[in-house]
Amino acid sequence: MKFGKQPAPVADINEDNLEVHKPKTEAAGIKAVMVALERAVAQAGVTRTAQSLLRLNQQGGFDCPGCAWPESATKRKAAEFCENGAKAVAEENTLRTVGAEFWARHSIAELSGKTEYWLGNQGRLSEPVVIREGDTHYSPISWTEAFELIGEHIRASTPDRSVFYTSGRTANETAFMYQLFARALGTNNLPDCSNMCHESSGSALNPTIGIGKGTVSLEDIHDSELIFVVGQNPGTNHPRMLSALKECKDKGGKVVAVNPLPEAGLFNFKDPQTVSGVVGGGTPLADEYLQIKVGGDLALFQALGHLLLAEEERNPGTVVDRSFIDAQTDGFDAYRDARQELDWAETEKATGLSREQIETVAGMLIRSKATIFCWALGVTQQPHSVDTIKEMVNVLLLQGNFGKPGAGACPVRGHSNVQGDRTMGIWEKPKEWLLEALDKEFAIESPRHHGHDAVETMAAFERDEVDVFVSMGGNFSLACSDTETLEAGMQRIGLTVHVSTKPNRSHVVHGRTSLILPTLGRTDKDDKHAKGVQFLSVEDSMSVVHSTQGRLAPVSEHLLAEPVIVARMAEATFGPDHLVDWRAMAGDYDVVRDHISRVIPGFEDFNARIRTKNGFVLPNPPRDTRSFKTDIGRGRFTVSPLEYLSPPHGHLVLQTIRSHDQYNTTFYGLDDRYRGISGGRRVILVHPEDLAELGFQDRDLVDVVSTFRGHDRQAYKFRLVAYPTAKGCAAAYFPEANALVHKENVARESNTPGFKAMFVRFVPHVAEPEAAEESASLAAATAS
Repeated sequence: MKFGKQPAPVADINEDNLEVHKPKTEAAGIKAVMVALERAVAQAGVTRTAQSLLRLNQQGGFDCPGCAWPESATKRKAAEFCENGAKAVAEENTLRTVGAEFWARHSIAELSGKTEYWLGNQGRLSEPVVIREGDTHYSPISWTEAFELIGEHIRASTPDRSVFYTSGRTANETAFMYQLFARALGTNNLPDCSNMCHESSGSALNPTIGIGKGTVSLEDIHDSELIFVVGQNPGTNHPRMLSALKECKDKGGKVVAVNPLPEAGLFNFKDPQTVSGVVGGGTPLADEYLQIKVGGDLALFQALGHLLLAEEERNPGTVVDRSFIDAQTDGFDAYRDARQELDWAETEKATGLSREQIETVAGMLIRSKATIFCWALGVTQQPHSVDTIKEMVNVLLLQGNFGKPGAGACPVRGHSNVQGDRTMGIWEKPKEWLLEALDKEFAIESPRHHGHDAVETMAAFERDEVDVFVSMGGNFSLACSDTETLEAGMQRIGLTVHVSTKPNRSHVVHGRTSLILPTLGRTDKDDKHAKGVQFLSVEDSMSVVHSTQGRLAPVSEHLLAEPVIVARMAEATFGPDHLVDWRAMAGDYDVVRDHISRVIPGFEDFNARIRTKNGFVLPNPPRDTRSFKTDIGRGRFTVSPLEYLSPPHGHLVLQTIRSHDQYNTTFYGLDDRYRGISGGRRVILVHPEDLAELGFQDRDLVDVVSTFRGHDRQAYKFRLVAYPTAKGCAAAYFPEANALVHKENVARESNTPGFKAMFVRFVPHVAEPEAAEESASLAAATAS
């Protein structure tokens, strides 16, 4: 299928083109609009751009393939998208295509030297391809042969030697079918992208408030008196949140930003859909900015709890909601005793903040009658992440900030429908109620033993315990930690299967045999069904389930929808007479939704409710009835010891970040506009005083060495950039810095990789990777 002239190909990254400018102090504005439209038209042309953006996040349209921030049910804007949402749609709508001629022209040896930026910008995959052991190139394969190959490999192995990975882009219906496929096979090996991001949130929230999700609505954000934005960069990762914070500010609410990096979106928002955002000064957002050290959040919230309790002791009945605590919670006395005393010197060391700063923010908390804590990956990717989030819950419980307008917990999910996938059963540790419901609905016997999460999957690769790895979207080799170990393990697998829209690194570091199966995107029309055009559903960050339906003609007639791909993999594995009628579900997604309505609580009458104007909201006891479905039927105060990150002498704490021109492992461009970095990505942002103390200068070229329990990891050829981050801390882009995260550097309980917890040192760059031994010797000498 032809759509006219394809856009010119992009050149690969040349790090010598790196430019560094002064960081911005404001986000969005007319510049964001111009960049979004320029990128969209360049990729997809005027017609496809207009057709898609006018339906993006609109009722009856399609859900943004980027972040999971919700839309208003009452006052949706004509342009209900942000700059990065438009970029995500442009990437999917691109007129560039990747077909047989591309794979014939480029060998795996050549592609392995390309960056993810170059790979992703080649265009949409247009036909299924295969590479077999001993081949140097991918080559076309028919869909029938591809599914036969999958079924053959799965049947030749045992269930727990197959792993089924899921990206958050996967819609509810697909996710339900996918987990059903795995469990009908006999495994719970269902790692997903949540393992790498918000798993710590669920691990903390489930035992304390009885639900692993946030407890607020979009309207609560608007009506809150005080919002904490912790470990989060909304200006880049979910820019539409800035509009919600602006509405809160317009109503008199206040915002506290807690972040090691001074992100532009936390300070001033120039809403391009308002006059003040175009020609005025915008809206200042953060009333207080706490430039905390990476990993210091636990100490901060312990200090805030201490100060609130001290004020309650001085003025009984003014701070602590005792009626709520007595009626709905457990463990308050132990928590109060633990927070009775505070070592201020230790707290200031852990946080990098002064006592005065913390007391100022505590005063704001004391005065607020409705507070929301929002957080993201800056909190969830450290060894003590679960304890940190539990400490945040403690402070919310203390003032009764659940089940009332403008109050609650708000883990801000990143990828669209990552929360919905978990609701649909994508989890390696399923609850018994789910397995019982599946067994009853489909007459199967689901396995009860736990499967592999993402980090455990990497370990299973190393032990040669995986024969088949199926990736439903995503880019596993660049999404997880310890890149070198992970990629070596992937290449030992018998069969890797990638259900994808564009080429990525995981296709290059493939198993001995590998399939790439091209699928429809969110914007594509799904009409190859006897029952006619189909639609899917997603769940946003605030538990609202609504439909999503693409309307654009796909770039190739050879693309299949994800539910169809799952169904055909299952039929090829189990045969046509399986207990589950896979063909019926692939032919009519209403059949899938009917099954979901009988299996997943809250989805009763799914097919009727999903067709309503705004979809429906899932039950949420802390929000709806101020109750907590924990094992004790109450909200739970917890006590955690003080813990923070203390690097060895000569080291800094390194955290990974995204560029403004990036979403997860997808690079839209090379312009991190708000931070003033463009043209390159291999940079380390370091406080100027730290550079001087370590004996380096701005723009020095270095190799980076991370140390973890006596083991070193090394990444080569990074440029040091003087930047106003918190002292003692540094930042580098994800996924370039993932190689520095040791596979055992994880958050306790959640097993999330420690992307915000690396202890690193720098050595002058004197060698390329093939001369690593010499550079490693120099690194060891420097450390000693």
